[in-house]
Amino acid sequence: MKILFLSVFLFLSRLAGYAQADITDAEIKDHINFLSSGKNKGRYPGTKESKRVVRYIVKDFKSNDIGPLDNSYLQYFIARLRVRKGVTDTPHVKTCNVIGVIRGSDPVLADEYIILGAHYDHLGMGGPSSKKPDTVAIHPGADDNASGTAALLEIGEKLAANRSLLKRSVILIAFGAEEQGLLGSKYFTEHPLVPISQIKLMINMDMIGRLNAEKQIHMGGAGTFSGGMELMKELGKAEGLNPDVHAGDVGGSDHVSFYKKQIPVIGLHTGGHPQYHTPEDVVGLINIAGEKAVSEYIYNAIIAVSERAEPITFIDQH
Repeated sequence: MKILFLSVFLFLSRLAGYAQADITDAEIKDHINFLSSGKNKGRYPGTKESKRVVRYIVKDFKSNDIGPLDNSYLQYFIARLRVRKGVTDTPHVKTCNVIGVIRGSDPVLADEYIILGAHYDHLGMGGPSSKKPDTVAIHPGADDNASGTAALLEIGEKLAANRSLLKRSVILIAFGAEEQGLLGSKYFTEHPLVPISQIKLMINMDMIGRLNAEKQIHMGGAGTFSGGMELMKELGKAEGLNPDVHAGDVGGSDHVSFYKKQIPVIGLHTGGHPQYHTPEDVVGLINIAGEKAVSEYIYNAIIAVSERAEPITFIDQH
């Protein structure tokens, strides 16, 4: 254990020398402001507002020299939308995952992948998944999951600026239609753009914008690969966080789709709140400084895992 702690300390000391494209409070806030703005009307799949958000994510990837994984940034699929109980006419819409890649530098390990993901969709004007299903109003989803999407863009920017540190490659995925039943991540795992066997870890961010006074970042799945529990606990100290780390407790967001394919996962969130799936999930309630700390924590975890010499293999937690 002492060897692990020493290696983490040396790793963080080395990272301190790299400060390009820092994750900033201002950029996190700007991203969340845009994603949860009234003009995007809750980012409902298949709408012009959802397409506007997709263009925003692609533009950010391009501006940070994050290339497409398979000729295009967009992986299209058909989403079957949830309807109220008793409704038989179920609509289907075309939507997509937005995917970018940062190639690792190691000639062998570059063919292994860490996926960082967050869903960009939300509930639109409400509907059957709303906690206020009879209220027709914009559900801005600032925490759920503009927070995760903002972190995806900010962490991606910093990883791209410091890509020489990466031995394994990193795939960034903004998933579509998560709120409709994890549809984007299910589609990706059924139609992977790289061999499933080469995906070594999937890290998912869903509602990471409400860090509490105890600075608890909750996560499940850290026991799905060896050393995961210890790594995620120790890295929290650098950002003054109090990681609540579970070996299993994989949860109900997009990382579940990867866990079902026997891929190690970590699913992160900062906890539930009364505004979940209501029109009151607004940017004014986001802890911007807290999200920055969480984003730095995840960035450090990705760098550490990308450098790991020993094989990363799946450990079932059921």
